[in-house]
Amino acid sequence: MAFESPVYNVIAVPVEKIVPNTYNPNVTAPPEMKLLYDSIKEDGYTMPIVCYYVKEEDVYVIVDGFHRYRVMLDYPDIREREGGKLPVSVINKSLDNRMASTIRHNRARGSHDVDLMSNIIKELHELGRSDAWISKHLGMDKDEILRLKQITGLAALFKDVKFGEAWRPVEDEFYPENQGKDE
Repeated sequence: MAFESPVYNVIAVPVEKIVPNTYNPNVTAPPEMKLLYDSIKEDGYTMPIVCYYVKEEDVYVIVDGFHRYRVMLDYPDIREREGGKLPVSVINKSLDNRMASTIRHNRARGSHDVDLMSNIIKELHELGRSDAWISKHLGMDKDEILRLKQITGLAALFKDVKFGEAWRPVEDEFYPENQGKDE
């Protein structure tokens, strides 16, 4: 029989039948969890979680997708909209191979290239998107947006930025040795 990828057999599983594994080292910070919630709220679940089915207990143990599972548990609006069910792709592997799968899934996600992210910020700006829009929809804080704008080096990206006074010149009266001297 030819191999068939599990994603071709996604099933809807009640969240009550899904349990986390005990070995996932992946941690997601609160801003990224909020972004994941926003993503699921806006786009729906676009990727199934990966589970192993334990027939004797009638439960699905998460191999990958713990944070997508957490969103359903933590956000009643998502749970209600989805009818309390998560899309699940089932793999049938031994515990050691499931552990390896978890790590592969975590590490294969990679990271964002700073230059490419800077170009995206530039393009969004050119499309008329504000920093507030970018912050909300990409889950970035204002400092991150500023750093990415600086990388592109385009003055146009800063045209609406209000700069504060980082320093003020000191009056000569505080430094008598400077009185009468031109700088």
